[in-house]
Amino acid sequence: MTQTIAPRVRTLVLLLLAAACALLAGAGPASAHAAVTGSDPGQGAVVDKAPARITLTFSEQVALSDDSLRVLDPEGKRVDTAEPANVSGTTYAVPLHSGLPDGTYTVAYQVVSADSHPVAGAYTFSIGAPSKTSVSVSGQSTDDGVVGWLYGFGRYVSYAGFIVMAGGAAFVLACWRRGSGVRPVQRFVVSGWVALTASTLALLLLRGSFTGSGKVSDIFDLSLLGQVLQTKSGAALVSRLLLLAAAALFIAVLFGAYDKREDAEEKRDLTFGLSIGGVVVAAGLAASWAMSEHASVGLQAGIAMPVDVLHLLAVAAWLGGLGALLVALYRAPAGTPVDAPAVRRFSQVAFGSVLALIATGTYQSWRQLGSWSAFTDTRYGQLLLAKIALVVVLVGVAWISRRWTGRLAETVPVEAPAVREKERVGAGAETAGDVDIAAVGDEEVPVEGEGEGGSGLDTDEQPDSERAAQLARQRAARDAARQKRMRDADPNRFGLRRSVLAEAGIAVVLLAVTTVLTQTEPGRTEQEAKAATSAAASSSADAGASGALTLNMPFETGGEDGKGIVTIDVDPARVGGNEMHVYVERPNGRAFDIPEVKVEFTLKAKDIGPLPVVPDHIATGHWSANGVQIPMAGDWQVDVTVRTSDIDEVTVSKNAQIG
Repeated sequence: MTQTIAPRVRTLVLLLLAAACALLAGAGPASAHAAVTGSDPGQGAVVDKAPARITLTFSEQVALSDDSLRVLDPEGKRVDTAEPANVSGTTYAVPLHSGLPDGTYTVAYQVVSADSHPVAGAYTFSIGAPSKTSVSVSGQSTDDGVVGWLYGFGRYVSYAGFIVMAGGAAFVLACWRRGSGVRPVQRFVVSGWVALTASTLALLLLRGSFTGSGKVSDIFDLSLLGQVLQTKSGAALVSRLLLLAAAALFIAVLFGAYDKREDAEEKRDLTFGLSIGGVVVAAGLAASWAMSEHASVGLQAGIAMPVDVLHLLAVAAWLGGLGALLVALYRAPAGTPVDAPAVRRFSQVAFGSVLALIATGTYQSWRQLGSWSAFTDTRYGQLLLAKIALVVVLVGVAWISRRWTGRLAETVPVEAPAVREKERVGAGAETAGDVDIAAVGDEEVPVEGEGEGGSGLDTDEQPDSERAAQLARQRAARDAARQKRMRDADPNRFGLRRSVLAEAGIAVVLLAVTTVLTQTEPGRTEQEAKAATSAAASSSADAGASGALTLNMPFETGGEDGKGIVTIDVDPARVGGNEMHVYVERPNGRAFDIPEVKVEFTLKAKDIGPLPVVPDHIATGHWSANGVQIPMAGDWQVDVTVRTSDIDEVTVSKNAQIG
């Protein structure tokens, strides 16, 4: 029976793995937790004069490098003059050369969000009027290319390795302690450790290029590796490697000293110690993800991180234990088959894990989505719906497995009469010196006997001790073959195998979806960014409709700190009351205070004015005045008097249509 299903098993596993790889490959570039919520000048804006700086506002704080913000002229040459800097909260700015000519400029940004994901993009604005530009704003994402694909694959392998190692070890300790001496189960758990260690080292090497240039040649750049080690993500990966050293010791004891213990009390004490140590190491490994990804930033981070740890542990106990059970059902030696009590204990562990996943998953969904509409309106929500559907299917198949488990506990395989008769005849043939044939799978093992009809050596050619050992080995092979036939003939065990295999296949795809989900911008953040963008667009439209006015005027008084830019904002720039803001900045874009700022409005065509306005000082480099009255629409001259010392003063002027 097993021979007939083996090709189907291999085909099903290959199809499931192919589906998982297709899902990963088709996921596309993953967004990050941080998102751009505002910019000045805005995307597609056309300004009269060249701005002194470019500012970008993100939904959370980000990490900057020297080239994080770049401004390129229509020919692709950089026009920013210094490193980008944080000016306030989540707003970052880079100063520009003065006197930039008219044309379309490109702002490209590449930063790392607080939850370790890279954020990249670009937009354009124009000075004077739009023009042709040789700069392409496409393909800015660092997730594109070979490095991005390798990094995503490394994350998938790291999650899979943790689940296999932690879940497999938990299955042995909690459900089937005899499995500590079963070689296929040992290889299964050790392969998880190897996969997690190798992928962690690979992620350390890939991290610098992944968040930077995205070039394959930068993977082995030691200077980039040094920078990665100073980041939160680098610290998490190094911590994971240290914990993997402790995990190696745990595995060595579990599959070495533990299996050899024969004293019941001594083995019980060792079981308790391994259980406590294993939970501590597994929780530490899970925390290496929680402390550096989505759970570490945003809403209720102090609660979200331990919840994320519990979620990962529950996933490992369920899916990793499921993999270990599959290995035990298919690969365990005939002499040590996985028994019904072990399967029943795992069923209980899996049920508890599912309850923990429901509780922690519900909290995580609320935290990352924030609204019901985010399920369908955001990519994160759509992926989460796919994950929930897979979990529901997986639970359904697990329920079928529980039914097979119950039947497995109630039935005891009975040796068929034909088998018993064959074994009786074989034993008699062996006694008479004939050759007995023991079937082991598809192979036949000859049992050599004495006498003329035997094909073995006579007692003069082979010592009795060697012959006895040979016969013992042959009897053991025959007994194992008989046990294997009996085991495979059990329809309940066969049904359990198929249902567990189906569970494992679904788990492979579920893990792929989860990996993509951890790299995707949460729905709450995506909706907030969309709302901010819509508000900015609406504000710009309203400003255009009402004639809201912004004037940038460079000044130079000749004294110390005598150079700068004064910016006048008049809103809504129409007849009647208006709100006015005055900003004073140095040429590098830094706000600074001066002793006095005065503003006058003059409508020369109607001989009105000058109308003086003395704004109030609000903050560093910021003055404001409310209720500024504009009596008539027209081409108004705006004069700004700037005094930088007791004797250094200058008046700059600009005309603007108001009303």
